[in-house]
Amino acid sequence: MNSDVKKLPSGFGRLWTAQTISSLGDGVSHAALPLIALTLTRDPMALAVVTAAGTLPWLLFGVLGGALVDRWDRRRTMWVADAARAVLLAIPAAAAVLDVLSIPLLAAVAFLLGLGGLFFDTAATAYLPDLLGRDPALLERANSRLRGAQTAASGFAGPPAGSALLALGRAVPLLADAVSFALSALLVRSLPATPRAVPEARESLLRQARAGASYVFRDRLLLGLALRPAVGNVAFVAVETVLALYAHDRLGIDTYGFGLLLTAEATGGLLGAGIASQLGRRLGTGTALTCTAAVEGLAVLGLAAAPNPYVAGLALAVCGAGMGATMVLAPSLRQAIVPAHLMGRVASTSRMLAMCAAPVGAFLGGWLAATHDIRTPLYAAGGLLLAMTAVTATMTGNRRVEAALRAAAPADGADHAKSRESAAESAPELV
Repeated sequence: MNSDVKKLPSGFGRLWTAQTISSLGDGVSHAALPLIALTLTRDPMALAVVTAAGTLPWLLFGVLGGALVDRWDRRRTMWVADAARAVLLAIPAAAAVLDVLSIPLLAAVAFLLGLGGLFFDTAATAYLPDLLGRDPALLERANSRLRGAQTAASGFAGPPAGSALLALGRAVPLLADAVSFALSALLVRSLPATPRAVPEARESLLRQARAGASYVFRDRLLLGLALRPAVGNVAFVAVETVLALYAHDRLGIDTYGFGLLLTAEATGGLLGAGIASQLGRRLGTGTALTCTAAVEGLAVLGLAAAPNPYVAGLALAVCGAGMGATMVLAPSLRQAIVPAHLMGRVASTSRMLAMCAAPVGAFLGGWLAATHDIRTPLYAAGGLLLAMTAVTATMTGNRRVEAALRAAAPADGADHAKSRESAAESAPELV
């Protein structure tokens, strides 16, 4: 049977539901936590500590967390991480009721939530290819649905819900997020078991972590897939750092209009996630990735040159579409070609590189805006994205992608490898 007509297994529906519920809770807390912190202090540095605390686990424990996930049962890791986060959120909720909530407590909670997210996200990334038999077409369809639901839940529904729930009391959005994690944990626990990865020879955790990282850096295709989000984060965070000021000073957009501007980007992201599989089939995955990278760079340049809010909104929507498609195609390809026993470490290494790049982008955007002009970070970001496109085009080209898929395909999986190869042969090769 051709992989394009295979149905996603019933277990995927439960995973999709669990991650959608959890993403909705994430959107609630993403909006509520900064607002809760704002009720405690007006110190910008204190507010920044709460925001930064959630990203620290990836910077400190990213590769080690991946090594642990590769040692542990991935389904159990997911539901335990969500159950732990549900219990954790009860602490600041109780503190809010007792009126003893503080910035240090919120920062600690944000850090531990980020740590739980590290384990859940890495385990989920490693679990999905096992659930779907490492079929590239099924992985693209599954990731498209997961990405679309995540964007809708955390980007559209969650933030306004978090703000509305906060009006009922500081504990309410925290409890809502706790309930979402508890429901997700119950659903994940009901998922089918998948075969355990072949255990490696007994090695220290550090040696296994280094082996996973070196696997990424030695493979040009995996390195190219990792460079995309790393360099992209430098560019996109540089834009985000000055976007509100740019929108206000240059485009004359008020607070309400700025929310609509971000909604345009999220809408584009939904569209990009929805058409990612079709792009991969028509162009070949490698060429599709090159095209989405070029679209992102050109869209950011269009945003920099936008004469009015409407053009700016269109540019952000196009950029969001490119990002949405990329975030379906690249993880799906990685999940299809990386050996099961290395999946956690490879995924966490790539994510850690992207997370480490974010502070560089924030500094770059602020420095360029302060020393030059408010448009300068946007032009620099667009140029950086186009330069990255040129560098990674040969690293993630169709021929290299198809060679990796053939090498990773099981003996009985020749059909889907052959179908993808024929698609690539008929598509243009940008190398």
